[in-house]
Amino acid sequence: MVGTSGWRYGPWRGAFYPEGLRQRDELAHLAGRLGSVELNGSFYSLQRPESYRRWAEETPGDFVFSVKGSRYITHMKRLRGVETALANFFASGLLALGHKLGPLLWQLPPSLAYNPEHLDEFFALLPRSTAQAAELAARHDERLDGRALTETDADRPLRHALEVRHPSFAAPEPVEFLRQHGIGLVVADAAGSWPHLEDVTADFVYLRLHGAEELYASGYTAAELDRFARLIDAWRNGDCPLTDHTVATPPKERENRDVYAYFDNDIKAHAPHDALALAERCT
Repeated sequence: MVGTSGWRYGPWRGAFYPEGLRQRDELAHLAGRLGSVELNGSFYSLQRPESYRRWAEETPGDFVFSVKGSRYITHMKRLRGVETALANFFASGLLALGHKLGPLLWQLPPSLAYNPEHLDEFFALLPRSTAQAAELAARHDERLDGRALTETDADRPLRHALEVRHPSFAAPEPVEFLRQHGIGLVVADAAGSWPHLEDVTADFVYLRLHGAEELYASGYTAAELDRFARLIDAWRNGDCPLTDHTVATPPKERENRDVYAYFDNDIKAHAPHDALALAERCT
C-alpha cells in the first residue's frame, strides 16, 4: 500500500487537486488514485465516530487507513500512565473504519530514548485485535460520554508500528526488543534528522518518507524511488536485505509481508506525486 500522510494541504490545490475541486471531495480524489492514506489529524486531537464513518464512505472498498496515535500519549504522557488515554483514543471512532482500518502508528518524540521497561508496559496495553480495542474503548472516561464508539463489526487483527526519533534506538537490542513484541519498526527517511533504520521487526513493514534532502519539503529522485521499490519488493516476498541502514541480524524465518509506505513531504506538494510514482513501481 502506498499513500500520503494526510490529504488536506493548501499547496496541493492546483498542483495535485484540480482547480475548483471542493475541499470535501479531496479525500475521494486521492483515494481514486492511491490505495491508502495515513490519518494524522488523530495525532493532534481526538476525532469523532462520524468523521471516521464519513472517511470510510468516501473511499473505495479496498482502501486502507493507517491511524496515527495521539500525541497526548506519546509526547505529553511519554507512554507512562496512559491506560485511560488509550481507552479514549480507541473510543474516539477508529472502529468505524471497519475493514479499512490498517496499522496504528505511534510516533515518539526525539527526546524519548530507548527504555525497554517503559516500552514493555506500553506494548502490554496495546490491543492486538479490534475486539480487544472495543473492550479497551469501553473503559473511556467522562470526556467521551455521548460521543464514544465501543463496538466493532468484526474481530480483526490490529498491527502497531513505532516511529523512533532518538539515536539510542539505532542498535541491535531495541530492534530485537520490537521483534519480541511484534511491533513494526518504522523505516523513517527524514533527511538525516532522525535514525533511518531498515530492520524488519514484524509481519509487516511501515515506511514514512519525510523528504530526501529537506525535511517535509524535498521530493525524491527516480533513483531514490527505485531503491525503495526494490526494498518493498524484497520485503513483500519475505526477504530482509542487509543495507547501510540495518543494525541487527535479519530474522531467519521467511514470510511474505504487507508493506505500507506514506510520503510526508507535503510542503511543496511532492507527496502525492512521489506516492504515485512509487506505487507505479510497486505494481
